[in-house]
Amino acid sequence: MSYRERLLARQREVGRPVRVALVGAGQMGRGLAAQVGRMPGLQVSVVADVDPGRAEAAFKDAGVDEVVVDDGSHAFGEIARAVDDGKHVVLRGAESVASLPVDVVVDATGVPNVGAELTLAALLNGKDVVGLNVESDVTIGILLAQIARATGQVYTIARGDEPVETKKLVDFARDLNFEIICAGKGKNNPFRPHETPDSLEAEAAAKKMNPKMLCEFVDGSKAMIEMASLANTTGLEVSRRGMYGPESTVPTLHETFRLKEDGGVLDRPGVVDYCTGPVAPGVFVVVRSDHPYVVHEMSYLSMGEGPYFSLYRPYHLASIEAPLSIPEAVLDRTPSLITEAWTAEVAAAAKKDLAPGDTIDGIGGYCVRGMIEDAAIAKAERLVPLGILNKAKVVRPVARDQVLTYDDVELDESSTVVMLRRLQDRLLAGGGLQLESALRGFA
Repeated sequence: MSYRERLLARQREVGRPVRVALVGAGQMGRGLAAQVGRMPGLQVSVVADVDPGRAEAAFKDAGVDEVVVDDGSHAFGEIARAVDDGKHVVLRGAESVASLPVDVVVDATGVPNVGAELTLAALLNGKDVVGLNVESDVTIGILLAQIARATGQVYTIARGDEPVETKKLVDFARDLNFEIICAGKGKNNPFRPHETPDSLEAEAAAKKMNPKMLCEFVDGSKAMIEMASLANTTGLEVSRRGMYGPESTVPTLHETFRLKEDGGVLDRPGVVDYCTGPVAPGVFVVVRSDHPYVVHEMSYLSMGEGPYFSLYRPYHLASIEAPLSIPEAVLDRTPSLITEAWTAEVAAAAKKDLAPGDTIDGIGGYCVRGMIEDAAIAKAERLVPLGILNKAKVVRPVARDQVLTYDDVELDESSTVVMLRRLQDRLLAGGGLQLESALRGFA
């Protein structure tokens, strides 16, 4: 039975649709709201954004014209009753979202600290969480997954993002017992690692994007984050610091991402990477088989001569297919994507020379860009995760393109994402320390 049918059956049974609270009404949030508004059995009940106008626009995209705007004069009880009565509410902030009578909280902020606070509060208040915030997940995802299990809730990265759709190909290949050589994504242009929101202002305006969001894509941070997520949710390794990122086409993927001794770029199998060229916006997995008849059959099926073959999905629909994770969580109690291992880290490289006293801004900003690395190497070299660097103070000179370590910065220890990252590090160092024990030791 399709999710559409099951959602309608649930609505008939309980007397109302699944109530969704959306936090973040930027490009991804608006896209999700527009699509949820067209899906029977789902309702966007709350939209929270620092700009109420953007939240109201998201509701309009969802087909909702009448909204209750919390201008600060409403008591929490009034807002909660409005949601419970089936009304649509605009909030200026996300502080109360987790306590409202909704079923699912969608984090579309893309900000690690906001995501950390929102997800933790939602899970502890009995809400499922669908994240369009891979930035948060590659920072503290394994901890959030354990908290979700401990609370009996579902925490998941949303469908439509490249890590989720690539993992489906990985699972397909593993189910057929193919050897995974490389899994990854196409990128539509080479990195421009030193770009800033200011230098991209005109380009962002033309694309109707937030300059900081565009900068995260252009400077390479987003690709590093997405491929780290793919590694941590599949157990695959990082090909090398920063990845290879060769040019390729769809027909040549299995030639590009083969082992060096066979003419490719890779020094070993079982890794994540990306390529530039006309593979974007698709995702891929390159596999290998050593069975002569399997190779024969794959060749007969027009998959190439072998023994390397590429499996390719030519699209990912981002916020448009993200709503599929909502019924998957609510009805199946299953996450679309959850961090199970910690094989990859997203460190930070300086975009410019940094001096003691400088304050580092967030992802897609003026100071640092993402740099993927093997988690064990990152730990050994004390590389500081990109996701906890916002508002950190530089304490010693860092040259342009140098990768930052914990010794280079003083973190904002009051930040929730920093505190949760400290806890996660302790959990991992303990070899799988039980969550309850970790929480007691952290308190």
